[in-house]
Amino acid sequence: MYLLILFLPLLGFFYSSGLGKFFGRACSAFFAVFSVFLAFLLSIFALYEVAWSHTIVEVPLFSWALIETYSINFGLLFDTLSCSMLIIINGISFFVHLYSIGYMSHDPHLSRFMGYLSFFTFCMLALVTANNYVQLFIGWEGVGLCSFLLINFWYTRILATKAALKAMIMNRIADVFFILAIIMMLLTFRSTDYFIVFTSIDFVLDTSFGFLGFSLTKIDFISLLLLVGGIGKSAQLGLHTWLPDAMQGPTPVSALLHAATMVTAGVFLLIRSSPILEYAPLVLLFASIIGAFTALFCAVIGVFQYDVKNIIAYSTCSQLGYMFLSCGLSNYHVAIFHLLNHAFFKALLFLSAGSIIHALFDEQDMRRMGGLANLLPFTYFAIFLGSLAIMGFPFLTGFYSKDLVIELVYSRYIVEASFIHLMCVVAAFFTAVYSTRFLLFVFFLKFNIFPSFFTSHESSPLMSISMFFLMAFSIFWGYLTSDLFVGWGTFYWANAIFVLPFNIAFIDTDFLPPAVKNLPLFFTFWGIIVGFLFINFPQVWGGSNIPYIYKEWWNKIHAFFFKPASLMPYIISFFFILFESSYLATNKYIDKGFLEFFGPFGFYKYARKLSLALKNATPFVIFFTVAWMFFFWFLFYFLWFFQRLFFRFLPVIRPYYL
Repeated sequence: MYLLILFLPLLGFFYSSGLGKFFGRACSAFFAVFSVFLAFLLSIFALYEVAWSHTIVEVPLFSWALIETYSINFGLLFDTLSCSMLIIINGISFFVHLYSIGYMSHDPHLSRFMGYLSFFTFCMLALVTANNYVQLFIGWEGVGLCSFLLINFWYTRILATKAALKAMIMNRIADVFFILAIIMMLLTFRSTDYFIVFTSIDFVLDTSFGFLGFSLTKIDFISLLLLVGGIGKSAQLGLHTWLPDAMQGPTPVSALLHAATMVTAGVFLLIRSSPILEYAPLVLLFASIIGAFTALFCAVIGVFQYDVKNIIAYSTCSQLGYMFLSCGLSNYHVAIFHLLNHAFFKALLFLSAGSIIHALFDEQDMRRMGGLANLLPFTYFAIFLGSLAIMGFPFLTGFYSKDLVIELVYSRYIVEASFIHLMCVVAAFFTAVYSTRFLLFVFFLKFNIFPSFFTSHESSPLMSISMFFLMAFSIFWGYLTSDLFVGWGTFYWANAIFVLPFNIAFIDTDFLPPAVKNLPLFFTFWGIIVGFLFINFPQVWGGSNIPYIYKEWWNKIHAFFFKPASLMPYIISFFFILFESSYLATNKYIDKGFLEFFGPFGFYKYARKLSLALKNATPFVIFFTVAWMFFFWFLFYFLWFFQRLFFRFLPVIRPYYL
């Protein structure tokens, strides 16, 4: 059963991609959907078996490498963390597969698309069920490859090709740091197996080494490398610019990538590595600060966007910031709970946005929409429900995890927590602003595409069924699972997550003042009000009674947040002038100077010039040839004599050196 969970999507990939052209588009699409659905049902049985018996199931596969004392054995690990991710991955993937049949019905390459989706699912399953870091890295690279293939699915579009290349190249940063972390684990623990690494940490806590003039423990260095790897894969601040460009792919790709696969891999890596991160408090603090800044900055950017998919993409970055923040506070169970909740309403938002785009003939600019509440009532209700869930409206799925993260920040009782709590509350305010603005622009303002007014229609039944089930999960999932995942006295994560006793501050959240607990909800309501006012805000600022200097500043702010990806390199160049000087030093004086002067071609060029000069200086007679031969012979003899003399006295001087 456990092997079938992993290999059923792989079978769907081989069938759809390899045999789809022989059996037809409909048959290959049905087989891909059916294989993922079976994997979803088996995931439910696996979760029931693992969670009910409070055990861990490990399935050994084969020995991949054995080098002296290093051994890498591949196998599958099923604990509560892995099985919870299996439910989300296979469940969301099933709904996306079902939705894609209707959304891509007119595409001639439907079989290839369904095959890519199935392979995407398989790679993420391989990532979460790995029992060692090398196997996890194979799945890590697999989801990167699938994201490249799916973003660039319409490869005749230049923007899609550029976006896929950007996603691939920027994720290489995360991959490099993850590889370095694996190398450090091999050097430190002589293994990458989870159980060996996690149980051997106590023996290497005090081992340190020098790095760039600082003394770091090996645990701190490994934790920092893992954190940077997670930042790159989960699109945190600084490495987030590839995620909005990934919207160039089909909308089902965006739903699967943002909700259950690619961007959740970085958060899963931190949660899986909790026994390592717990002994690196500075790295945890850095993770919480990065998460808080990402949550706030990307929420502000979402307010200034007009592309419907870009707004939801930046909201994904913001919500991932909450997850990183929760990991930095050692509340890994809350981070995975928010990840599970976020998957449902984020998939609902993307699929609903795809329904709008599909109805308006691939129009994505919401300034050219409006008045769709009467034309697309089911889609309107779906987006309205998803927007309330992401805002943390009471008793919806997002309320049970997002507000809990903010309360946990306040209950840390340290100086940094007060600043981080303020950023989280303000991020919740801007989340309500861009969600309200999105609803008003698309569904209530004046309709701006008159030819599409009479041809707009609701989605096909397959698309609507997927949205309906995601709506149900967005309403009831958080309420039904909150006590199991983050309730008092639950032992659900006992075998999967490790937290040091002095990092446990979960109990304090139930004793916070009511004003503090209701503060995110208060800012959310204010964000809804400001979202209503923000619709006419540019017109108000464009009035004749506003001084020119204020309008100029407003235009600069709007331009900055409207296209932050293009302005990010200028910010880096402005604040980090060292980058430019480093570029000049490495490129001009080393690459173009020293290496080219003394490199293979340079050495050949100057040796040839020297030989020609010697040839021209002496006539070609045997006397000069013999003279040069004896000269170089004496030169080599002198070097040989010096070498023998040096090694003769080496035993005498060796103790003084060593």
